Amino acid sequence: MTKQKKLALIIHSGTIDKLLAAFTLGSTAAAMDMETHLYFTFWGLNMLKKGAMEQAGLPATYKQYEEMLKTKMTEMNYPTPYEMLKRMKSSGNVKIYACSPTMEMFGITKDDLIPEVDKIAGAAAFLDVAADADITLLV
Repeated sequence: MTKQKKLALIIHSGTIDKLLAAFTLGSTAAAMDMETHLYFTFWGLNMLKKGAMEQAGLPATYKQYEEMLKTKMTEMNYPTPYEMLKRMKSSGNVKIYACSPTMEMFGITKDDLIPEVDKIAGAAAFLDVAADADITLLV
């Protein structure tokens, strides 16, 4: 029996370009039947707050392209980051972790988080999950 491959993805940015990159990789891994673990920390963690992903924009360097990007995504019928996250979760291959120290730092409570979050965990707990990952990425 072949061991299921495993992806550990650390998401530390809350801009739409980074979310789309992370969620494209995560959803592709899930579709390939990989065990997929997403750890949200720092500004990425802020995206797990209810309603936050809908507000995600481009960083200042690329802000002039934000409206064009969002228009093009709509024209292409491309899913929003939150829709992508929900689709990933529905695969059954994705676990979502919120960084507990970052939650404390930013004053975020469990009630503030979207329901798709599986676990609140510190770095040591996530590194234990990621220790045997076939692929580990920081976005």
